[in-house]
Amino acid sequence: MTDAPSLPRFADPAPRGLCTDCGVSRMSDPAACGRACQFIRPDYPGSEVRVHGRAAQVTGDEGFFGVHQAMYRARMAQPADGAQWTGITTGLAADLLRRGVVDAVLAMVPDAQDRWAPRPAILTSPAQMAQARGMRMGYAPLLALLEPARAAGHRRIAVIGIPCQIYALRALESELGFDRLYVIGTPCSDNTTTANFHSFLARLTDRPQTVTYLEFRADYHVELRFADGTRRLIPFLQLPLSDLPGDFFPLTCRTCVDYTNRLADITVGYMAGEGDQWLIVRNARGAEMLTSLGNAVVLEAPGSKGKRAGPVKGFIANTARAAGGLPLRRMPGWLRPIMGWLMPKLGPKGLEFARARVEMKAAETILHLRREEPAKMKNMVPGHVWRIAAPYGLTSAAGEQTGGGAP
Repeated sequence: MTDAPSLPRFADPAPRGLCTDCGVSRMSDPAACGRACQFIRPDYPGSEVRVHGRAAQVTGDEGFFGVHQAMYRARMAQPADGAQWTGITTGLAADLLRRGVVDAVLAMVPDAQDRWAPRPAILTSPAQMAQARGMRMGYAPLLALLEPARAAGHRRIAVIGIPCQIYALRALESELGFDRLYVIGTPCSDNTTTANFHSFLARLTDRPQTVTYLEFRADYHVELRFADGTRRLIPFLQLPLSDLPGDFFPLTCRTCVDYTNRLADITVGYMAGEGDQWLIVRNARGAEMLTSLGNAVVLEAPGSKGKRAGPVKGFIANTARAAGGLPLRRMPGWLRPIMGWLMPKLGPKGLEFARARVEMKAAETILHLRREEPAKMKNMVPGHVWRIAAPYGLTSAAGEQTGGGAP
């Protein structure tokens, strides 16, 4: 297997306000950031019409997850070695290359010196997609590869990206001159620097250098796997999140307005998967990609259990304290193991778990942005975020009306 051509290694970017270094600022026209950035004046209804042919319905699950034709609980019949779950994301992209539908895939591969650090790469063969398996943590300017890909003669491409990258990609799509574009999206809400991630690992285990896998699972546990083959499950409630520095997660991630990657052709995540993956097929191109996998992927209807209101209200109360500069309410140590045992049994699962996470992110966006960048509220918070948060009493005040669709 040949190594994938990739960008030079980048240092973690210096704090630049509301910027995730998606790569647009590194292109030949850095001023394109002004019309592409999700954190300036996002227009999701207009973007959805361009990408999917219609805007999302404001009621039902489209109000939470965006435009979709179908949703599934899914897994690869034969899990791929080294995959974060079973390899659906890279499997979709490899199939596009195998069938000659695209010439290249833009995706993340691990840095040669640090397996957790992401590096953007141009992948041109199905075999190279194996390099993109697994989770990375950190900033990486994926979209900076659009111009090199085009210069190399790649006219039909696929992109695997997180929401802030995909929003910018869609904003510039008509200017890029590609003949075909397939977009495989993954959900994202909380990123940090690779260095911060290493400090987080060190809080979870006394042998962080041997961790080969980390995943936040839908059963309210974080799973760690180690080089010697051992595994460890840590209940969410026992994670040292309240001990992390206040700037561990940047404001961009604390004010994410698109958890589910609403502008992808297909979103591949975990939240409603109940131990498998969760697929959101958004348009005909997404359906084409999934159909082409045939029996290689096992599909089931997603389930939905439990009630989300209580956990969401508790999250909002704690977030309001944090956004106001007050200490988080810490659960007594003796109670954490008990609640850690109860949550997987009584907490929301499947689609109800996914709705809960989307509501939590909407509330977090409003509370943190209201405190730290109030002047940006009127343009940066789309209508779907206001609608999701409204049942919890988070409504727009004077001067906070969104420019991305009326709440």
